[in-house]
Amino acid sequence: MVLLHVLFEHAAGYALFAVKEVEEIGMLLPQVEESVLNIGKFNGMVSLAAFFPFKSAQAALENMNAVSEGVVHADLKLFLETNLPLSGKKKAVLGVSDAKIGAALQEEFTISIQTGGVVAEITRGVRLHFHSLVKGLTGQAASKAQLGLGHSYSRAKVKFNVNRVDNMIIQSIALLDQLDKDINTFSMRVREWYGYHFPELIKIVSDNSMYCRLAQLIGNRKELSEESLESLEEVVMDSAKAQAILDASRSSMGMDISPIDLINIERFSSRVVSLAEYRLELQEYLRSKMSQVAPNLAALIGEVVGARLISHAGSLTNLAKYPASTVQILGAEKALFRALKTRGNTPKYGLIFHSTFIGRAAAKNKGRISRYLANKCTIASRIDCFSEVPTSVFGDKLREQVEERLSFYESGELPRKNVDVMKEAVKEATDVAAEIKRKLEKKEKKRKKREKKLQETNGDAEVENQEADTTIEKKKKKKQAAEEMEVQAEETAVAENGAQETPGKKKKKRKAEAEDLEAQAEATDNGTEDTPAKKKKKRLSEAADAEPAAETVASEKKKKKKKQTAE
Repeated sequence: MVLLHVLFEHAAGYALFAVKEVEEIGMLLPQVEESVLNIGKFNGMVSLAAFFPFKSAQAALENMNAVSEGVVHADLKLFLETNLPLSGKKKAVLGVSDAKIGAALQEEFTISIQTGGVVAEITRGVRLHFHSLVKGLTGQAASKAQLGLGHSYSRAKVKFNVNRVDNMIIQSIALLDQLDKDINTFSMRVREWYGYHFPELIKIVSDNSMYCRLAQLIGNRKELSEESLESLEEVVMDSAKAQAILDASRSSMGMDISPIDLINIERFSSRVVSLAEYRLELQEYLRSKMSQVAPNLAALIGEVVGARLISHAGSLTNLAKYPASTVQILGAEKALFRALKTRGNTPKYGLIFHSTFIGRAAAKNKGRISRYLANKCTIASRIDCFSEVPTSVFGDKLREQVEERLSFYESGELPRKNVDVMKEAVKEATDVAAEIKRKLEKKEKKRKKREKKLQETNGDAEVENQEADTTIEKKKKKKQAAEEMEVQAEETAVAENGAQETPGKKKKKRKAEAEDLEAQAEATDNGTEDTPAKKKKKRLSEAADAEPAAETVASEKKKKKKKQTAE
């Protein structure tokens, strides 16, 4: 009897399912196929032995990464050790959907692993009815877990160093090739168009971008004079050519051109010139990206050829996986298959033909040097792909080796051994990598210091603001207290002054009362009547004047009583 357990990896966790005991696993296949779609029948054949839920999304991602790479994670190992019956009379078989993880588990536990056949069918059924087989897990929760893990897994796989992206190289080299074609066709159009007016210029100036600049500068050839000779020299960078253009313009056989046609030619030539300038900028950008992504390949074979190899392979990783024989004929697939079909000679080189080495080699040595160069290209691409700190040390050393091999084919001078060269390269590369790491650490320290300073300054500013707020509040409180004290002092002074009023003050009050009476009399004489607001004001003023008068009368009475008592 065989005891079959099936391991199922889900986004929610690991599940171990026990399949009913049979003599041979192959006998299960027709029964499982019939019962996969029916949950009732499937439950009769398969039962959940154990379930290990993941603690967090991060743990789920780590486990899935390990499973996809064929590595046994610590969680999976613990789960199988606790739940899988490894010892007993019955022969235990573990069913796994992926052969890679199956091989790793077989090494770890020394048990028989089953993949494919009935295991694949059971896995299909488990995947279909998983939320029904595990208690407490709903279909919605299972789909959410799958979606979340899928997003995080894809994000982790796509995550890369921004400075080492080979996609930008692929796009820029494709754009560079397209720009070369476009600039060539556009400049030929400018030559043909402007050639009607000034046909002699085509023979004098062969460069396309220079011709477009001259067409833009000259315009109407009849307006060209000795004064414009300096500007022509600036464009052509040759005084003899500039003089030849001036002489040709005076005795040209071209037809006259209208101003509107001339404007259109100048516009189009300016567009072509701007495209040529952008092409130079793009080439510089490609050079900088290659020095960041594949410095060794760029140092060995050149930026443009290296970028073409990466583009043709699809990525730097794919290029690193290719053997040297594939890299040698990369780009010459049509010629290879045609040669295989017709049983002719296979091509000796593909894209690497554009490197300077093959052009410099003799005809009989072209195949040999291309094979040697392809070998060195594969080494350089692998170093670039898998090195942590990108340096061009290995690329320079490999280039020296190719140069030595080229001179060996020509003169017979023996090149250095590969072992010695690589030892030197490793020593230099470690020194350079250490230097780069030290610089990066310094930058990181400086950045942290800046952040600390910013935090401190922000904290100091907050403290100062708080102190300023507290001082303002204190000042406000002091002002309020002072105002209250002043009010109290005024009230006490008024109370004291009310009891002791001088004769001078009495006179002043009498005068004021007399003046008020005169004003009232004048108002009645003039026939003007006071408004209700004015009347109110007058009543208030009269009441205010009456109060001190009453106080004075009371004080005088008190004084008289005191005098009488004294007498």
